[in-house]
This record gives sequence, C-alpha cells and structure tokens, in this order.
Amino acid sequence: MAEDAARRVQRHRAGLRAAGLRPVQIWVPDTRRRGFAEECRRQSRLLREDQEADTSSWLEAVADTEGWE
Repeated sequence: MAEDAARRVQRHRAGLRAAGLRPVQIWVPDTRRRGFAEECRRQSRLLREDQEADTSSWLEAVADTEGWE
C-alpha cells in the first residue's frame, strides 16, 4: 500500500515538473515553539515604541490608493 502511494506521489510530481514547475521548500517560524508568543510581543512593543509613527507615515506617503473606496 505504501508503495502505491509513493508511486502516485512520484507520478504527480513528474506531472508537475512536466508542466514546468519545480518544488520549493520554505521554512517558516514554528508558532508552537516555547517563547514564540513572547517574542512576537517583544517585537511588537519595539515597533510601537520606536517606529510605529514613522512606519505609518511612510506607508501613507507611498500607498497607491487611487480608485479605492
């Protein structure tokens, strides 16, 4: 049974490659990791304290909102 699944996956991937696609592996932060939430809070506090006003001003200046309602 596992061999059948492996063959299906292999055929599927071969089809994707034949369509001009290639696999890409992406590593993302593990949100379940101990300390993750605290690190998010720490970074958010830094932005709020130092850069929030500057970042908001910059976003407003460069935003292309023409045609938005």
